[in-house]
Amino acid sequence: MSSTTSNEIVVTDQIIPESGVTHERSTSHFGWVDVRGLTDSVRDAVIAAALNYGLDGIISDDPAVLRDLPPTVRRILFSDTTGAVDSDETDSSDADLVLVNDANSPEHAPTAVHVVVSDAPTLSRACDLVRYTPWTVLTFADPTKIPLEIVIAAAENSGGKTVTVVNDITDAEIVKLVLEHGSDGLLLAPRHADDVVALAAILTPSADRVQLSHLTVTGVEHIGMGERACIDTCSLLELDEGCLIGSFASGMFLSCSETHPLPYMPTRPFRWNAGAVHSYVLTPDNRTRYVSELRAGQPILAVRSDGTAREVRIGRVKIERRPLISITATSPDGKVINVIAQDDWHVRLLGPGGSVNNVTELRAGDVLLGYVPTEARHVGLPITEFCDER
Repeated sequence: MSSTTSNEIVVTDQIIPESGVTHERSTSHFGWVDVRGLTDSVRDAVIAAALNYGLDGIISDDPAVLRDLPPTVRRILFSDTTGAVDSDETDSSDADLVLVNDANSPEHAPTAVHVVVSDAPTLSRACDLVRYTPWTVLTFADPTKIPLEIVIAAAENSGGKTVTVVNDITDAEIVKLVLEHGSDGLLLAPRHADDVVALAAILTPSADRVQLSHLTVTGVEHIGMGERACIDTCSLLELDEGCLIGSFASGMFLSCSETHPLPYMPTRPFRWNAGAVHSYVLTPDNRTRYVSELRAGQPILAVRSDGTAREVRIGRVKIERRPLISITATSPDGKVINVIAQDDWHVRLLGPGGSVNNVTELRAGDVLLGYVPTEARHVGLPITEFCDER
């Protein structure tokens, strides 16, 4: 076997645009593509895409297809022959791994075994294989992911790798997240090169980091009744985790999730009391949306007080009429920033170090955390143009 192939895709790419939102891509999951059964032209395009996007492995049952592949990719020869690993019938000299079906594997443990999980006995067999086989390729006959969860648990601390056959890109997104860790590898039989590009995108998701600024409060005003929204997410939020909201696209405040104790009600660690319905909210890919436009299932950006961020999904948006409070602050470069929130003590904004600040107790001179982009916004997208928000 070649020692020059990588064991996993590890991509680190940091882009710091003017907006102050950093996109970091990193993952330890890897991808294999199965090119068996493709026409020559489609196969060549799929292989080219796999090499270009840094996928870990290419599977073929033809040694000639693997022979000319560069050492940057793992060459995996699939053999359906009994005792194939050491058989003279299989030319494995051009392969880094020989993958055999479990039913045809020799008595001694091969390095890569494919097992189809279709019932309790085959599930038990898969759990045994992952404990001592360096590479276990898994095909699940049923759509439920519970058998995969059981196999992943069995593989914990085994040192081997699990590679799960996925039906399509949607299936790949789900398999990657099973039990949070997911399968080590995803194996797709692409129909064309675009499938490879989509698989690579799943393997290298973006994780945003927001450059937060200190905002100095200049004024607090009780402004009467209006509609405000609570954003309930499908995730449990951290003590210093908030969403970025504001009246202006030129600056947003870091709101606080309802993770801190309240005297008359239980905590809601999935919720932000986000602000008035006109407010902008920062979402992934450096976009903004109006609070009033948000719907169940949509993504929103959860940001911690150190700027680290993640995408969470909205479970519900609840709009109700409440008294409102207007908070105005200035950024270090003199920009005037505003947020309008529910006028109640239990609504909070985050400050430096994750400090929690009740909106009704804010005074001029208090310092809060926020995001101050350099661009204006048009339909939620950043754009360089003159825009005066008041």
